[in-house]
Order: sequence, then structure tokens, then C-alpha cells
Amino acid sequence: MKEQIIIENITRAIEDIKGRDISVIDVRNSSDVADYYMICTGTSTRHTTAIAEKVSESLHRNGIRTYGIEGEQSGDWVLLDAGSVILHVMIPQARDAYQLEKLYTA
Repeated sequence: MKEQIIIENITRAIEDIKGRDISVIDVRNSSDVADYYMICTGTSTRHTTAIAEKVSESLHRNGIRTYGIEGEQSGDWVLLDAGSVILHVMIPQARDAYQLEKLYTA
């Protein structure tokens, strides 16, 4: 499954740069935007941006296309679009406030 390769690649890149609390949510039945959402936490706005950049570089190096990164300016919540997988990289305060896991697993 192509998505599994993307998820594994993203997970390795996040772990390499010390991102925390990685979640993978299957949203095939609740979203028209993607098949999976991944969420992880960075320790600071600089860290969230660095995580998204590291993931993007890793995906490109492995021949996986990305469609953009949003939120780099503020860094509170950085979103990386890898087509069927969307990565949300959040500082702890944003992750607590938005509680995406509860939103998509309820």
C-alpha cells in the first residue's frame, strides 16, 4: 500500500529529528481531503518547522511528491500535504487546544 510507505517514511523522519507523540488516523470514511492524518508534537515553533522540512526532504529523497507546507511562518501548527497522507506538526499548546485525535476518532 502506497500510503503505508509514506507513513513509514514520515515516521522515520519525525523520529530522526526527535518529534514526539506520533499518531496515525485513518480518515478514509470521514474526509475527502486525505486517507490518513498524521499528527506529531514539536517542542517549539522552530522545532515544528524543522520537523516539516525534514519530512519534506525525506519524502522527496525517496521519490514521494509533496504538495506544500503551510504554517511555517507561525510554527504553532505546520501542515505538510503528501497527497493521501497529511501531516500536522503542532506545539503542545496547539495540540491540546485542537485535539484532532478526538475530532477524527469520535
